[in-house]
Amino acid sequence: MNRRDFIQQAGWGMGALAASSIPIVGYAVPTERLLEPGLSVATKKQLADVALNAAKSRGATYTDVRIGRYLQQFVFTREKQVQNISNAESFGVGIRVIANGTWGFSATSDVTPDGIAKCAATAVAIAKANSKIQTEPVVLAPQKGAGEVSWKTPLTKNAFEIPVKEKIDLLLRTNNAALTNGAGFVTSNLFMINEQKYFASTDGSYIDQDVHRIWPTFTVTAVDRAAGKFKTRDALSSPMGMGYEYMDGLASEKIPGPNGLVGYRNSYDIVEDATLAAKQAKEKMTAKSVPAGKYDLVLDPNHLGLTIHESVGHPTELDRVLGYEANYAGTSFATLDKWKTKSFKYGSDLVNIVADKRQVGSLGAVAFDDEGVPAKEWDLIKNGVLVNYQAIRDQVSILGEKESNGCCYADNWDSVQFQRMPNVSLKPSAEKRSVLDMIKGVEKGIYIIGRGSYSIDQQRYNFQFGGQLFYEIKNGEVVGMLDDVAYQANTQEFWNSCVQLCDKDDYRMFGSFFDGKGQPSQVSAVSHGSPTTRFNGVNVINTGRKI
Repeated sequence: MNRRDFIQQAGWGMGALAASSIPIVGYAVPTERLLEPGLSVATKKQLADVALNAAKSRGATYTDVRIGRYLQQFVFTREKQVQNISNAESFGVGIRVIANGTWGFSATSDVTPDGIAKCAATAVAIAKANSKIQTEPVVLAPQKGAGEVSWKTPLTKNAFEIPVKEKIDLLLRTNNAALTNGAGFVTSNLFMINEQKYFASTDGSYIDQDVHRIWPTFTVTAVDRAAGKFKTRDALSSPMGMGYEYMDGLASEKIPGPNGLVGYRNSYDIVEDATLAAKQAKEKMTAKSVPAGKYDLVLDPNHLGLTIHESVGHPTELDRVLGYEANYAGTSFATLDKWKTKSFKYGSDLVNIVADKRQVGSLGAVAFDDEGVPAKEWDLIKNGVLVNYQAIRDQVSILGEKESNGCCYADNWDSVQFQRMPNVSLKPSAEKRSVLDMIKGVEKGIYIIGRGSYSIDQQRYNFQFGGQLFYEIKNGEVVGMLDDVAYQANTQEFWNSCVQLCDKDDYRMFGSFFDGKGQPSQVSAVSHGSPTTRFNGVNVINTGRKI
C-alpha cells in the first residue's frame, strides 16, 4: 500500500499498536466518527434523571450518574513510515449509589431509558449485597449541587478537526529533521484525547464537561556502529490540556538555557526539538562518564516534574497513606502521625507544593471532578511542612474536614471513580532568578534536563532518578556534557536539600499522560509545574560503572 492510500484508509481500525503499553479505550472507528456530535445536553439530562429516579425508587439514598463519550486518536511513525493510526470511541453510562450505607456501582453501554433503569437497579442491588459485610457506613462530605453548568478546555484548534494527513506530514518532517542531523533511528507519536463527560447527582448537579488533551513525543537514537554504541534523546515536550494550537511552536514560548534551547511552555516546535535532539544524541556518544560523588543539582522542570510525581504526588494520596491502595505505586511514608504534628519537615522552607485542578493548560484542568465537586487549589506542603493530602468525599471525614478536595476521577464511563492525583506543583521563587543566575552560584554541580529511568520504593521514600541530558557545572559555568548520571536520595533528605528556585518566568509543566493506579487498573493524566530548582549535596552514582 502506498503512503497516500494508507493515509486515506488508516482512519479505520486500531490494528497492532506500535507501543503495546499504550492504553486504548473503546472500539475502532473511522476518523470522521470522531467529529460527529454526541448527545445533546437536554437528552443527557433526561437520561440522567431516569437513573436518579430509578435508583431512588429502589432504596438508594445517594446516586450519581456519568454519561461519557471518550475519543482517542493516536498516530505512530518511524523514520519514513507510518506505523499505525488508532481511532477509538467509547460511549456508555456509569451509575454509583449508596444504599444501606454502602457503595454500589454498575455500568452499561445500553444508553436507553430501559437500559439505564436496569443499570441503576443493579447498582442498588450490589450496594445492598455489599452492606451485609461492611461494618461502617459511607460518610460523604456535604456538597452543594452545581445546577446546570458546562465547561470546556480552552482551545483554539480542536486536534480532532486537523486532517490526519497534516499530522502525519508533521511527524514525518520531524523524523526527517532528526535523520538529516545525524540520527540513526527515530520514532515519533502524537496522542490526542477528548473526554465528553456529563455528571448528574441527587445533590442537584447537572454538569457537562468537554476535556481535551494532547501529547506530541519522539525518541531519537544516534548510533556509532564502529564502537557498537548508541545513545537516545526523548522529546522535551510536555503533555498538555490544550488543542492543536500547542503544535504552533511560538518563539515567545521557548525557554533559553546555558547551551541553547532547553524547553517550551504552552507551545511546542517538534521539528526544532528533533533537530536539536539528533545533535545532542550524537554528542552523548563522546560525553565524559561522571565520577561518582556529591554534587549540587540544577534540575530543569522537564526533569523535576517526574521526581515531584513520584516523591510528592503519590505519597500524599490519602488512600495510599491509609493503606487502602497499594497498586502500581505502593503505600506512603507520609503517614497520618507525621501530618498530625503539623511540623513534619518534608522539605526546606523554600518548598511550597500545591495540588490543583484548575491550572489552565494542565492535564488535570477541569471545572468539576467526577463527584461534582468544584475544582480548587490547596496546599500539600507549605514552607517545607506537610499540611494536607489529596482526599475525596468519602475520605475527608478521616482528616476531620468537611469539604472534598475535588480530586475524584474515573478514566471511562465503565470505571468507578476514585481518588486520583490532581496537578501537584512546586511554586516558583518570588525573587527574580534565571537558570543562568542559578548556575553562576554552583561550584561543583550537574544540570539535568528531561526524564530518564527511575526507581522508588513502595513507601515512596528511597529513590534513584536518571535523565536525558547532563551537563557538568564548574565554578559557575557549564563546561561540557556528562553521561551515566543518576542521583540517589530519600524523599525527605532530597527536598530538605532544596536551596534555590527560579522565578515564574522559568515555570513550566511536565506531565504524565497515562498514570496508572488501581485494580482493575485505570489511567489518568496529570501535570506537575515547577521552576528550575537547585538541590545541594546530592549523591550521584555512575550508572555505567565507569570512573
